[in-house]
Amino acid sequence: MSKLREVTQIIRSHATSDGDGVKISRVAGFNNKHFSPFLMVDELKSDQRSDYVGGFPPHPHRGIETLTYMMKGHFQHRDHMGNVGELRSGGAQWMAAGRGVIHSEMPIMEEGDLHGFQIWINQPARDKMKPAQYFDFQPEMITERESSETGLHRVLAGALHADGEILKGPLDKTGVLLSVADWRASDNQASQIQTPEHFNMMIYVYQGALEVSGNSVSSGQLAILSQGDLVELKSTQSSGALLFCGEPIDEPVVHYGPFVMNSMAEIEQTIRDYNDGLFETY
Repeated sequence: MSKLREVTQIIRSHATSDGDGVKISRVAGFNNKHFSPFLMVDELKSDQRSDYVGGFPPHPHRGIETLTYMMKGHFQHRDHMGNVGELRSGGAQWMAAGRGVIHSEMPIMEEGDLHGFQIWINQPARDKMKPAQYFDFQPEMITERESSETGLHRVLAGALHADGEILKGPLDKTGVLLSVADWRASDNQASQIQTPEHFNMMIYVYQGALEVSGNSVSSGQLAILSQGDLVELKSTQSSGALLFCGEPIDEPVVHYGPFVMNSMAEIEQTIRDYNDGLFETY
């Protein structure tokens, strides 16, 4: 018999800025075990060029993966390894920082609007000092399924078991088992998502409002769900939400700016490595 997941916590995103003054809405969960393996969700949404034109100039990372998903507008990635990628609307890019990467991320307006997300994913200790990796995928590579009853599912990473069908996304390189999907639905459309019972699950609503197993979640809110193997979603208006499900990493998390390690000693070593110019040699 299925065990229904319920909403145990709702966290509202808060306005902040990052990079060269880019305005974002953020939900962070570095010290919340129910977030794991995810660390943070940033939403970039604006029709004002001044809110994001400065972008994210070259900066370092170690110990995390980033998944950037652009729903509207373009986003350009460059890194010290020579990778260059420009996302089109609907595409995504993934980077595993491992032992170190220096990259820039520059949003590009399209038809006056920019809307996208950057998701931070923790790396297990075994991967934090591995070489960096990069992979991008344009909108035509993303797995989609649309139905008049269940809405539109777009699977970015891992596999989503939705309404009796398994949908596999283009990204399967992540250090732990997880899935990331975008669900868009009109009023009264509904979907059932089956999940491994021991995985953590979260839902971020970016448009409209949903009922999640009977609990209301509105735009700008992230819902953390209880353990279980079934989630019932119903759109109460024209809605959009990101679905996150993943195997938790049961390790300490120490976060300092763009670095996420397992101890303060490792953070201090990371800062020395960056200041000594080692990141450019990786």
